[in-house]
Amino acid sequence: MGLIFTLLREQPLGFDVSRVGQVTLFEVEAQLIVGNRQELKEQVLERLKNGDRKFVIDFAKTGYIDSSGLGVLVSLSKTIHAKGGELRLSCLNENLRTLFELTKLNTLFRIADSTEEALEGF
Repeated sequence: MGLIFTLLREQPLGFDVSRVGQVTLFEVEAQLIVGNRQELKEQVLERLKNGDRKFVIDFAKTGYIDSSGLGVLVSLSKTIHAKGGELRLSCLNENLRTLFELTKLNTLFRIADSTEEALEGF
């Protein structure tokens, strides 16, 4: 089991980053888990440090988020909000939406059905 955990931890988080107007868009292409959440956090914080304040994370290609992934999203949301910004989420599948509803995190984040919807009104 230790080997499996090690292999999971060493998998890089796949994501694309782009700008849509004044919004930084992260498109996550993998699971957001203990072994790869730090890379996303570092990328978002670096852009926050450089002045970005509007963020959307697109989970269209993401099937699973573990508790550490949820923790990173909460931490990022609070940090971004404290700097006068906003983090929105988009394209959560049915299972991820249920997870956010059960944990009441749907009250913390603006969750959109599509990336276009998440970008509206920024």
